[in-house]
Amino acid sequence: MQFTANSHRFDPYKNFKFRIKWDGRYVAGVSKISALKRSTELVNHREGGDVSSDRISPGRSKFEPVTIERGVTHDPEFEAWSNLVHSTDGDAAMSLKDFRKDVIVELLNLQGNVAKAYKLYRCWVSEYQAMPELDANANAIAIEMMVLQCEGWERDESVTEPTES
Repeated sequence: MQFTANSHRFDPYKNFKFRIKWDGRYVAGVSKISALKRSTELVNHREGGDVSSDRISPGRSKFEPVTIERGVTHDPEFEAWSNLVHSTDGDAAMSLKDFRKDVIVELLNLQGNVAKAYKLYRCWVSEYQAMPELDANANAIAIEMMVLQCEGWERDESVTEPTES
């Protein structure tokens, strides 16, 4: 049995139903979030009496940046957050208090119930794209994008498998 609350369920969750939240509010229109990825450096060492092989231990862990995309709208959330790091009034106007935010990523089942959630800690915007390349011959949605640096993430264990009918 793969699923504890829904023993009838066989299929894994789909990747197209999700939402994100920061400052206690859901962010409108998000269409894509990159993978949450963590990697741990290797520390090679050798014992003095063992000349033929290295031992490998875990070192520092690194959390990859998270890219978030959405269609261009009048909602100012992406730009407002990115402006907390970059101010046209100079470095003295940068918000040292508010430029970091915790972000919650929720994966939903097909009925729209939260199936899994992750908390991303102390995120800040390192890259912001307000407008894509514009092309009069294209047939595409205008996408704005931001890259978040984060100091770690963890699964929200309070989110349990939702009951499905």
